[in-house]
Amino acid sequence: MSTSYDPYKMLEFILEDILSAIKPSQEDWLARFHVINEFRAVVESVESLRGATVEPFGSFVSRLYSKWSDLDISVEVPSESSVPNFGKRRKLNLLKDIRQALKKRGDAHNLQFIPNARVPLLIYERNHNHQNISCDISINNLQGEIKSKFLLWITRIDDRFHDMVLLVKEWAKAQNINDPKTGTLNSYSLCLLVIFHLQTCVPAILPPLMEIYAGNLVDDFTGESITTERRIQDTCDANIERFSSRSLRRVVNRSSLSELFVTFFEKIEDPFEQSDNAARAVSMIQLTKISDAFEVTHHRLISANHDKSSLIASLIRPQIRSKLIERTSQENSSSRRGHYLGSHPPRAAAVPSPSLNQFQNNPQEARPSIILPHNQFQVKPQEAHPSSIAAQRTRQAFRGQGRMEWRPRGTTDNGF
Repeated sequence: MSTSYDPYKMLEFILEDILSAIKPSQEDWLARFHVINEFRAVVESVESLRGATVEPFGSFVSRLYSKWSDLDISVEVPSESSVPNFGKRRKLNLLKDIRQALKKRGDAHNLQFIPNARVPLLIYERNHNHQNISCDISINNLQGEIKSKFLLWITRIDDRFHDMVLLVKEWAKAQNINDPKTGTLNSYSLCLLVIFHLQTCVPAILPPLMEIYAGNLVDDFTGESITTERRIQDTCDANIERFSSRSLRRVVNRSSLSELFVTFFEKIEDPFEQSDNAARAVSMIQLTKISDAFEVTHHRLISANHDKSSLIASLIRPQIRSKLIERTSQENSSSRRGHYLGSHPPRAAAVPSPSLNQFQNNPQEARPSIILPHNQFQVKPQEAHPSSIAAQRTRQAFRGQGRMEWRPRGTTDNGF
């Protein structure tokens, strides 16, 4: 009796293993929380920053971070206007003051001052409980904060978005194409590519983002900050709830994670057609490298002759691969002792993912080019290749655990 070859089965196990290795634990979250509180104390000690607040943003706030992700922090300095808009010179002076305070404290390592970046940065590393966390400090980074929170709201629509972002970001790091300082992609661009992919599946997994928020988030962030943020979040929550209600009456896309991962590399062919977009730091020299990485990876994923080791090597960094091999060896040892039954070992628990709340949008007929938006979350719906298999995913449910996420300003809960 012949057994049909399922090209997605092995890949599904590999992707779940990678996720179990890179997803942050509660300890990883607490370590970052501790570093944020430490930095807040540093800011409070600086005279020129009297009245300033510390607001994390980026992947930590959007919950799209891994165990080794950087920590982005914005120091919000009050001014006469309700939404501060400082010139670059003042921001540089404030970062210098912070640098001096960090030097005085003595526990910040590898301090780097980057004044010529589009957003001036102060970078340092802090070791906490044997975790080395790199911190990127900026001043009044309003756009970064808004985009992070919007990405957080999107993760609540479908948890496959969260997993896809983590996998794609890790793959990009393994391919050395996730560093805007070297002319390759930044993590925000990778998030937008995943959003595009899930919008253009058939049936769609994510809606056109204009249907979540029709305006320009940065332009609309006017007035008193806390009130504005809550108004925008209320609007997004209401629209997401409306889309979720619609999904109960529509066909739901049940593509597995492995299917979505393969079709991501099939679909994303030329995402850099405009210079004024989120990938504007990509150089022409590196564009060929990025394109080759997509093409080679797609070929490996669809090849019936690939072996597990070479496939894993193309998807994760060497230091994470060694951890994955060690984890697999331990699980195999447990299997031989009869600690679990079945064809695949149980997954390691991580910070809980959002609940699966799927919906779909009507498939679109046009297929214009992929555009990465510059200042707003507006990605146009486009047609895409449907998945070849629509299998139900086996998901891990982390019940009984609260969400580990940063709360908006003005809320209080366990120190937030």
